[in-house]
Amino acid sequence: MIRWRKGVVAAIRREWSGAVELDVAVGDGEQRENCRALAYPALVGRPEPGDTVLLNTTALAMGLGTGGYAMVVAVPDRLPQDPSGPGHLVKARYTPLQATVLGADEQESPFHEIMRDADGLDGMPVIVADLHSALPAILAGLYASLPPSRPRPRVAYVMLDGGALPAWFSMSCARLREAGWLCGVITVGQAFGGDVETVTTHTGLLAARHVLDAEVAIVAQGPGNLGSGTRWGFSGVAAGEAVNAAAVLDGRPVAALRVSEGDARERHIGVSHHSLTAYGRVALARAQVVVPELPGEFGERVTKQAEELSDRHELVHVSVDGLEEPLRRSPVRLSSMGRGIDEDRACFLASAAAGRHAATLLADVG
Repeated sequence: MIRWRKGVVAAIRREWSGAVELDVAVGDGEQRENCRALAYPALVGRPEPGDTVLLNTTALAMGLGTGGYAMVVAVPDRLPQDPSGPGHLVKARYTPLQATVLGADEQESPFHEIMRDADGLDGMPVIVADLHSALPAILAGLYASLPPSRPRPRVAYVMLDGGALPAWFSMSCARLREAGWLCGVITVGQAFGGDVETVTTHTGLLAARHVLDAEVAIVAQGPGNLGSGTRWGFSGVAAGEAVNAAAVLDGRPVAALRVSEGDARERHIGVSHHSLTAYGRVALARAQVVVPELPGEFGERVTKQAEELSDRHELVHVSVDGLEEPLRRSPVRLSSMGRGIDEDRACFLASAAAGRHAATLLADVG
């Protein structure tokens, strides 16, 4: 279940909003070795060199690409102060690190009256994606496709709880906010650590529109999705439910396809079976599914696979011409399943195409 270790902080490697990356010495004598660890100061305090820390090394031992850190569970000799202020929304409930946050929807929130009366998105485009790695690519395509005279829209990221629960884990979110590419991060369900906390995907979308005044929302799970190689056993099924939530709230659901030409697994080559299941079986509401116009036989394969979704959704074919350059100018490194743009160009072009299409919808937002 959990691999427990004690260690001593050797050095602080780097930090970003909500997270501190550490070198921690674990073990004694000849068995002593350094490992990379991650701490969330809001949960455990800020570890300093020389501190003894209690670690959960499970993900590190498993060699997980996204979550390959030892996680700091506590700094037992220097506990943080008790939290102060309002908030009774508990996330990561009934785990050893359950935390109380102030939810935008709860009674003590300054946004409670707004959220109590909010019941629609005013036609706001809601771009839904399977993987967290689609986020910067969607934004790159959106911003590159706006008319020169059009001010940059306010875009909010609604983070589902299918991957990482703490939004602080995502260095991309921190960098995208710093670059002005996101007006805020909203964490929903069991996810936490966003600029705004909400209970459900529905209230997360409503908060994007009515609390953050977003003109576009992007919905995806946090880093570290879970898959099992089966039709239904993957965390990305939530993308289909997000389409339903956007539609019932009178948003305009835009479905970004998960596409790959570099994945070694046949089920993810072309249009991933994740997209075909989430949009073709789980999404009951109608969405605009963006089909990127990719070149050659691979592009033909993607177009043919996407046709499976045509009975349920509107397929929108979008050119990817001119999108590679803005992708390469992204303020964050593009990486999906360990592959960058040079290893899996189609992956990022497909996401950017969804952003390009959303740019055409902005004129209709109320």
